[in-house]
Amino acid sequence: MSAPKLESIVNLLAPVIETEGVNLYDLEFVKEGSDRILRLYIDKESGVDLEDCERVSRAAEEVLDAHDPIPTAYFLEVSSPGVERKLSKPEHYTRYIGHKIALKLYGPQDGRKKFTGELTRYENNTLTLTEEDGTQHRFQQSQIGGCKLVVFD
Repeated sequence: MSAPKLESIVNLLAPVIETEGVNLYDLEFVKEGSDRILRLYIDKESGVDLEDCERVSRAAEEVLDAHDPIPTAYFLEVSSPGVERKLSKPEHYTRYIGHKIALKLYGPQDGRKKFTGELTRYENNTLTLTEEDGTQHRFQQSQIGGCKLVVFD
């Protein structure tokens, strides 16, 4: 699904999800085997529980059924992004400055594709990662193939 189409679904669902007392952290539309899945990740300061997921699922189903933005059959999943959550949006990076992250690049930088360290800065789509030895690396967001919080070593 195209990025503009996903953004239109975010715009459709985010206000409804917020009325349920949570925020839409992320959304993805993926194919797993022969199934297509619209996966909503929700979050709130005190953490997400099963009741939050159920409420959001019902509310999101109503909106999706009424507007029918996805022409193919799919399953709807609602969950927490988890403690070692994926970081992909500018607001994710700015929120977790000062936290440990692990990232993988599309191509090598300094002879490596994988880096782990503290996210020390994010500005203008560029993040700075500081490794334990103090070495700093700067990455454009477009270079990053995947990034997540590291809670458990």
